[in-house]
Amino acid sequence: MLCNPLFFVVNTGRYTIANELLINDQIKEKELRLIGSHGQQIGIVSLSDALRQAEEEELDLVLIAPQAKPPVAKIIDYSKYRYEMARKEKEAKKKQKFVELKEVRLSPNIDDNDLKTKASAARRFLEKGNKVKVTLRFRGREMSHINETRRVLDNFVAQLDDIAVVDKPSKMEGRSLVVILNAKK
Repeated sequence: MLCNPLFFVVNTGRYTIANELLINDQIKEKELRLIGSHGQQIGIVSLSDALRQAEEEELDLVLIAPQAKPPVAKIIDYSKYRYEMARKEKEAKKKQKFVELKEVRLSPNIDDNDLKTKASAARRFLEKGNKVKVTLRFRGREMSHINETRRVLDNFVAQLDDIAVVDKPSKMEGRSLVVILNAKK
């Protein structure tokens, strides 16, 4: 089985991975360190001998490590190898965990009970493994009392102290004071 694509593309949904592997006649090296079809070390052989051995076994000669001295080539079924790589990439994608950033908005004159309700919502987000962005929004003349209302944000963080750590400390972003919380490990 001789196939001759220059590279193959694995589409993982978010991004595309192109794996450039030279195979068969695309290889231009004079001498190669050859690995057999069953994983045995054959040794350093010329390109023509390596191609002949691959053709005898009806498999492909694939340049695995072109930067090595001498380059390493392996006799394998290229389409099967390509399938295995795509499957491994798909398995790795399944095991990934995406962390979302959830937002909780507060105002400077929020009542204590409302603050507890918002804190319990943030606690649920943190328990699910998400990050929480706590935004304290200022409107109009509330901007002149930023230092006095910072206590609201500090009180909110204190209520979640047992489950969360401050990922990014509070800072002004426009007319909002923002802090990012992350779940404790």
